[in-house]
Amino acid sequence: MSSYGIKRCHYRPSDGQPSQLTPDPASAEGRRARFGARHPGLSGAITVGSVLLLVIGVGLNLLQLAEPISEIPPVAQRGGAFDSPIHLPIWLNLALGGGAVLASMERALRLRYSSLLDAAGH
Repeated sequence: MSSYGIKRCHYRPSDGQPSQLTPDPASAEGRRARFGARHPGLSGAITVGSVLLLVIGVGLNLLQLAEPISEIPPVAQRGGAFDSPIHLPIWLNLALGGGAVLASMERALRLRYSSLLDAAGH
């Protein structure tokens, strides 16, 4: 389990080896699995794109968020002020944030967990 839900789920019968559960074909996870089986190349490209979008979107937004946080007086006294080298327009920040949300939804539909990308679920 993670703080957001299940990271991995297996069926463990009392007299046999555990096996990973498969999603219901009618669910969003099942449709994503079926799409991945029918179009592995496109599915892989979507996966790579979603990981890149997630890393870039979250990274850039966190870098920009560090500047106003560092200007809070108690934070500035302890660590000094941080001047972000990146200042994107609001529409691009919102697009990157929305893209990161879509990318994380795609990762959830693929039933994938990475301790590096999904670090909130220790």
